[in-house]
This record gives sequence, structure tokens and C-alpha cells, in this order.
Amino acid sequence: MNKFSLGKAFVPVVSVIVLIYLLLPIANVILFSFNEKRGRNNIKWNGFTLDNWKNICGAPDVCTAFGNSIMVGVVATVVATTLGTLIAIALVRYRFKFRSTISLLLFTPMATPEVVLGAGLAYQLLTMGVEKGIGTIMVAHILFCISYVVVAVKARVASLNPAIEEAGRDLYASPGQVFFRITLPMLAPGIIGAALLSFALSFDDFIVTNFNSGAVSTFPKFIYTAAAKGVPAQANVLASIVFIGALLLVIIVQLVNINRQKRLARA
Repeated sequence: MNKFSLGKAFVPVVSVIVLIYLLLPIANVILFSFNEKRGRNNIKWNGFTLDNWKNICGAPDVCTAFGNSIMVGVVATVVATTLGTLIAIALVRYRFKFRSTISLLLFTPMATPEVVLGAGLAYQLLTMGVEKGIGTIMVAHILFCISYVVVAVKARVASLNPAIEEAGRDLYASPGQVFFRITLPMLAPGIIGAALLSFALSFDDFIVTNFNSGAVSTFPKFIYTAAAKGVPAQANVLASIVFIGALLLVIIVQLVNINRQKRLARA
């Protein structure tokens, strides 16, 4: 007969408490996406309704702000992932002057507080006379996303076996064929992970964006401005869609990995 052990129960209990603590705000967002609108605020529960999901763009400017965040996130992700991947390959595979210094400086945006990074870039743009807008937001997001891409892809490049690429060259493959048919597929998991991280960081960013956006509104800025009166239910709907989409993506990736492992086990 098994006896109750406080030590064995401690970890599961704490894990459940932490999980509830993490998911409670998200549950609150999803719940209030179904809140019936009464007046101009969305702070108190007024009743259940599906109207907010049927009219997602019902709140003024919410879809415009959400669209701006999506556009900035996609552009910043594509540019930062492309440049970051090339930089990571160069740092691992090639020896050149100031290589160690460049590698160290790439960590600077990650270690610098966002308020310092955002204010510094805003001052630089002001000095250059550049008008703030959607373009300056993209530049700012690319600036801090590149560092995360380099770190993620660099670790993947360092783990590759050069003998596989050598085998491709021995079979008379051109440098381009070796890169696109051998190197790039092996780097794909790291690149995809870095791209997803970049998009999440860009979509979520408020501080750097607030310094460099001017009159343009993004989804985090919209939420911050609306928070004083209660975030509109339509904003909660969009946030719920993002969370559910991310959750489905994780589930799909896990199912694909499970199926791949089963196929490898049968082979």
C-alpha cells in the first residue's frame, strides 16, 4: 500500500498552481471576448454574447492596429531571419578580422533594456530627420530581432556535420546546390524556430514601438491606450484568435514530430 508523501506531492501541486497562474490572464481575455457590450467599457461582466466574434472590427481602429502589427511582424521576421541566418553562418563557418567583436556586439540589443534601445533609435531618427511611421517601426523591430535569430541559428549551424556537405561537393554538386539541398534543409528547424520567435517578439513589442511609431498604432499600443476604460471586447477576440492559433500550431508541430518518430522507429 502506497503511503502519501509530501515530497512527491509538492512538485505536481506547485506545477498546477504555476500553470493556473500563467493561464488565468489568458482565460480572462477569452472570457471577456464574449462579454456583452454596455456603455464604453469592458471591465465588468454584463452577460454572454457572440456579437463580438461576429463583428470583430466593431471597435474603432482595432482591426487597423491589428493589421499593422501583423504587417510589421511579417516584414521584420522575413528581413531579420534572412540577415540573421546569413550572419550566423558567416560567424560559424568563416574566420575574419573582428569576428569575435561582431559576435559580442550582436548580443548588445538583447542585453540592452528596451527603453534605452527605443529611445536611442528614436533620437537617431530625429537627428536624421526621418518621419516616424510604419517604416520606422519595421526598422526598429528588425534591429532587435536580428540578435535573437543569430543566436538561435548559430547554435544550429555549429551542430551540423561538415562531412555531409563535403559528400555533396564530392558528388560534383555546385556551392548553390550544396547550400539549398543540404545545408538549408538541415538548418530549417533552427531557422523556423528563430522566425517564430522574431514574429512573437515583434507582434508583442510595445516599448520600442511607442518610441518610434509616431501616429501609427499597433495592437499593443491600441491595448495600452484602451486599457484605462477596459480593453474592447473585439480586442479580446483578436487576442484570443492569436492565442488559439499559436496553440494549434504547437499541437500540429507536436503531432508531426510524434508521427515522424513513429516512422523512424518502424524503419
